[in-house]
Amino acid sequence: MIPRPHVLVLGASGRLGAACAKAFAGAGWRVIAQQRKRAHLPSTVGIETLVTGDLPIAGLLGTMPKIDVVVHAMNPAYTDAQWKQHVPVMMESAIFLAGALGATLMFPGNVYNFGADMPALLSETTPQRPTMVKGRLRFSAEKRLLEATEENGLSAVVIRAGDFFGSGTGSWLDRVIASKLHRGTFTYPGPLDTATPWAYLPDLAQTFLRVAEQRHKLASFETLHFSGHSLTGHDWLRVLQPLAQTQGLVRPGKTLKTVGLPWPLIRALGLVSDSWASLSDVRYLFETPHALNNSRLNALIGAEPHTAFASAVTAALDELGLFSTSTSPSLASLSATAVKTRFP
Repeated sequence: MIPRPHVLVLGASGRLGAACAKAFAGAGWRVIAQQRKRAHLPSTVGIETLVTGDLPIAGLLGTMPKIDVVVHAMNPAYTDAQWKQHVPVMMESAIFLAGALGATLMFPGNVYNFGADMPALLSETTPQRPTMVKGRLRFSAEKRLLEATEENGLSAVVIRAGDFFGSGTGSWLDRVIASKLHRGTFTYPGPLDTATPWAYLPDLAQTFLRVAEQRHKLASFETLHFSGHSLTGHDWLRVLQPLAQTQGLVRPGKTLKTVGLPWPLIRALGLVSDSWASLSDVRYLFETPHALNNSRLNALIGAEPHTAFASAVTAALDELGLFSTSTSPSLASLSATAVKTRFP
């Protein structure tokens, strides 16, 4: 009997980590889901939860079976100070662990690396000129990952995607866009006609799985782009409006009220709050049209996993407790912690 492959998911209590754990286990992989603190994971056969507390990630080495793939899904709190402190350390830990285990390291990239002057279509060879602290930190983390593959024989792949939604709380969807749907209000952080990339996490997790299954075809270091959904605010509104009607969130014949974020106020609050400053920094991402070219990814795995947008939004909102069939926290309670999010 051919042994099942093993994947170690670092940061499995986060949205991407949990989604990847579920996707790999569903495909027959044995999953070790590392969490610093015990958190709920999907009740899927094949997932072994490993709660490590404050044990350094490198301290896991002696407890591991043969690992084929390591998914680096760790993410610090969303402030510049936390990212400066933890992003480099997390990457070094993941590099050391994957290298020692002889495993392929998979890392979720984002578009922060490209900066405010990024072109409309982003490929793997597009020059990266980050213009904010988090972008420079992610650029440096990926550069360090490349260096590790050149110096230490590590195999690694970066899969870059846009803003996350789905698979739990902590995204623009629940913190902003849908935070006031229960009041009949749709909130969008940018111009309604500007298209930007969005990644439905179950689709992105399936992409991680399919790339892992084709890892023997990759060079020692690869970057792949996940296109996801290219969406404007109007696209979001077209899906949310009928859902709000059917769920009784707006009265018959009425439409959702559309509002934007008070960016000048957020910028002012950023002078005294790291959380608000971090939110202000990403305004340009909603004002600059951009998309991710996934041709290299499709050449490797075939058509990118893609859930129809309306179905993805319906499932994501159901998980958040908007629908009467769900027992999750209500959107009203979620909106109270808007600035504590961990955006991708």
